[in-house]
Amino acid sequence: MDIDRRIQVLLQELEGRYGAISWWEAPPEEVLIGAVLTQQTRWENVEQAIATLKEIRCCSVAGVVETEREVIETAVRPTGFYRVKTERLKALCGQVTDLGGVEALAAMPTARLREELLAVRGVGEETADSILCYGFGRLAFVIDAYTRRICRCMGVTVGDAELRRLFEQALPRDAMAYAQAHGRIVEYAKECCKSERGCKTCQVKNLSG
Repeated sequence: MDIDRRIQVLLQELEGRYGAISWWEAPPEEVLIGAVLTQQTRWENVEQAIATLKEIRCCSVAGVVETEREVIETAVRPTGFYRVKTERLKALCGQVTDLGGVEALAAMPTARLREELLAVRGVGEETADSILCYGFGRLAFVIDAYTRRICRCMGVTVGDAELRRLFEQALPRDAMAYAQAHGRIVEYAKECCKSERGCKTCQVKNLSG
């Protein structure tokens, strides 16, 4: 089975397993913040931090810009690297403010918006594409650790750019389709990739031939 076919079968299998899912349906400003917080941590920790930020009225671009660093650090501590992430949140939200706010970002062409996001220190391709896909409904498939791990298990070991191309080629040109497909990958990884026991029952390995 060639690589293109493996990706297609993976997407079909996961759609059959999970169907339509609700994955990260949140306002753009919350996605901006969550995309930074999710770096190198579990989603459960991000949810805890976002809940705290909402409690202190800081889960917005203006909230991050106006709130003291120490307050934000305390709120996002569960996600790890909390000082670094606070610095990145400040930088990202400052950039968004300088560009005219979320509304101005929403009006930008995708290529320019991605460029502006990547210009912020600490915002890499995964973070930028998460913001594009989930925050602004753009055609940007997210390649993250879950995606790489599952693809390695079925013998697909290409780089991120090629992996992104393979998924985008296999999916309809629709932002919701991208978001749903990535969400199913995350759900499968959370279900099957946490332990050796899950690895033994993994169906993805059957696609490696």
